[in-house]
Amino acid sequence: MGSLFRSEEVALCQLFLQSESAYTCVSELGELGLVQFRDLNPDVNAFQRKFVNEVRRCDEMERKLRYLEREIRRDAIPMQDTGDNPEAPMPREMIDLEANFEKLENELKEVNSNAEALKRNYLELTELRHILKKTQVFFDERDGCAGNLDGGSVSLTQNLLPDEAKGPIQLGFVAGVILRERVASFERMLWRACRGNVFLRQAQIEEPLEDPATGEQVYKSVFIIFFQGEQLKLRVKKICEGFRATMYPCPEAPADRREMAMGVKTRLDDLNTVLSQTQDHRHRVLVSAARNLRSWMLKVWKIKAIYHSLNMFNIDTIQNGLIAECWIPVPDLETVQLALRRGTEKSGSLPAILNRLSCVESPPTFHRTNKFTRAFQGLIDSYGVASYREMNPAVYTIITFPFLFAIMFGDLGHGIIMTLFGAWMVWKEKPLSVKKVDSEIWNIFFGGRYIILLMGTFSMYTGIIYNDVFSKSLNLFGSSWHVPFNESTIRDNREIMLDPKQPDQYEGTPYPIGLDPLWQLAANKINFLNSYKMKISIIFGIVHMMFGIILSLWNHRFFNRRLNVLCEFIPQVLFMSCLFVYLTLLVFIKWVNYGAGEDVPLVLTPGCAPSILITFINMVLMKGYEEAKGPNSCSAYMYDGQFYLQRMMVVVAVICVPWMLVAKPYFLYRASKQRAMLGTGGVEGAMEETPSTMPVQPAEDHDMSEILIHQGIHTIEFVLGSVSHTASYLRLWALSLAHAQLSEVLWGMVLRIGLSTAGTTGGFAMYFIFAAWATLTVVILVLMEGLSAFLHTLRLHWVEFQSKFYEGQGYAFVPFSFDSILEANESTVTEAK
Repeated sequence: MGSLFRSEEVALCQLFLQSESAYTCVSELGELGLVQFRDLNPDVNAFQRKFVNEVRRCDEMERKLRYLEREIRRDAIPMQDTGDNPEAPMPREMIDLEANFEKLENELKEVNSNAEALKRNYLELTELRHILKKTQVFFDERDGCAGNLDGGSVSLTQNLLPDEAKGPIQLGFVAGVILRERVASFERMLWRACRGNVFLRQAQIEEPLEDPATGEQVYKSVFIIFFQGEQLKLRVKKICEGFRATMYPCPEAPADRREMAMGVKTRLDDLNTVLSQTQDHRHRVLVSAARNLRSWMLKVWKIKAIYHSLNMFNIDTIQNGLIAECWIPVPDLETVQLALRRGTEKSGSLPAILNRLSCVESPPTFHRTNKFTRAFQGLIDSYGVASYREMNPAVYTIITFPFLFAIMFGDLGHGIIMTLFGAWMVWKEKPLSVKKVDSEIWNIFFGGRYIILLMGTFSMYTGIIYNDVFSKSLNLFGSSWHVPFNESTIRDNREIMLDPKQPDQYEGTPYPIGLDPLWQLAANKINFLNSYKMKISIIFGIVHMMFGIILSLWNHRFFNRRLNVLCEFIPQVLFMSCLFVYLTLLVFIKWVNYGAGEDVPLVLTPGCAPSILITFINMVLMKGYEEAKGPNSCSAYMYDGQFYLQRMMVVVAVICVPWMLVAKPYFLYRASKQRAMLGTGGVEGAMEETPSTMPVQPAEDHDMSEILIHQGIHTIEFVLGSVSHTASYLRLWALSLAHAQLSEVLWGMVLRIGLSTAGTTGGFAMYFIFAAWATLTVVILVLMEGLSAFLHTLRLHWVEFQSKFYEGQGYAFVPFSFDSILEANESTVTEAK
């Protein structure tokens, strides 16, 4: 849990490996997932590294497995996923894997090639069968056309011949098949190119035919073209080739056509038998490959990852070994040593040597998380990875994030819906995590299941405080307010003001928990809730920011930044306390001192309570008020000596501004002069000490102009940000009010219609109206409003809270881990599908 508050200490280590044991040692480290290797060859091209040939062999094996996977999915064969995680095979096993994959690929390609040739032959015979079947009618029409020359293009040609040349006409023909969608344009082209001197007939093939190349179902038509002369024959054939029509030989004699049809039928039956056997063989090959495909893929990915890591090592030609540099969490050094020992024992070589180095470079940031804290850590890392060993906001975000969200989303009913959804995902965590879902939205929801569960739980709590359930209130303990008026009085007066001073109207004790349910019926409900929610938004906002400033003290103390404590933390706390913390105190003073009761003096009644906003403005302007003229007259002050105390706090707040602006540059300048006189150390060395867990920083001079500019920007950002960030927390009030009003509008404009409809019609309509109301509630109020509140809460943490102490200038610790690599590869495969 300590690494959650602050990133773990990470050490830079040097690793000496023998060539024989390098592969097995890196394999063990990959299974462990606690070592991040540094690339010692950044200037070497990827194609010039030592193990580039092994990486290429892995790429080739992966390509063959991808081909097998495509063929398996093409035949809808299920691939077994037992969940086993095989170890990385030894280098000598790569040869066996390559030979096995090569054999499977060649066998499958040969089967596919044979199957495609058989299907193409089958398609040609099928088309020929349809041609022989349908051309008998076409030939009968041709004979009628040649015997009767009274019309058409043939009669026009016959009339042009001289009388002695007139006689029986011999018509040639071409038969074939064409795609059905090309028939119309094909016919128009024949008519124009042949000038109407052809006779075309076509008939559709009813059942679809399978394209052997693509496997798609296509629809085609049989055609036959009659013509006279060799020139037209050549022209017709060119047009057929242009439209990719397939032409087949067709006998002119009926007896020859019948004989050919019988031969085609026999060949089709034989082809069916051969195709069935080919498909069975292909299916057996793919089923056998599907059993081991995932295991093979995991092995290849691990081998490839190992050689990628080995390419980042330096080659020790003298000792015949490899040298690596890596980041290792200090608590896991012993675990890494054990993994290296296992790797060397597998290879039977000399043991590996692990040395810890001192470094100038800042180490990576490593937070050890679990399934609960991982999502909250992801929210922080999305803004920026924490600098090495600085305070981690994630542990506090676990509470503050769902709480601020719940202030904006406070509704018991909506909170129950969100809680049930989050609880279901947590309950079904194991089966849901096993499923590979392609939906990115679902993966986001499932990854943040614990955040959703906490947001829903906190929303239920704030819903109880607001006493708001689907825009209605619960009267569990009985209202403290009573209406003593009769029905006629209520009917004659549109508005009746209840007086809390009257015992028969108010019991004198508030509702046990949350708001009194009578406020749901009050005409001034919005005015009351506006004031209440606005004040709690400011209070929680200032508490949240002050907590962020206090966390900065832990950073300064851990890094021994005494100068920052003196010149930044103290004036920041004084500035915030004298202005904004005092503002929250005024709210509590007003709540406590002013009230309505029989024994309350007139000067402490709500009517005499001064406006906090006007009081704060006059405080900043140092403007006073006139004193009360009598003991029973209202006073503009809440307590004695308020004006002088406020003036003093404004003076202190103003002094804090130049304190933050000038003090640190002055001390740095003085320390620089002292260092110049003594000739030792750097500015940071003169003013601060570095903890032993930090990397050694070299001494360096500071440019005073840069320091002044940086400190000026920091001071202006803090002073102006204190005002703007405080106002920014008013979004808690605004979104809470908007959520409540939307819920009330949805109830009044949808569900109330069904509840107010009487009779059988009302019961029937209520079924559909309730479904519409429930759908709109989930879509608008839970999903859309929930997303809006989530984004606003995220902004309050990233900007208003974390800006007070969080630098976020680090880089993440990314260990060499087979689990992470396999997960990334499987995600890439899923997206590619």
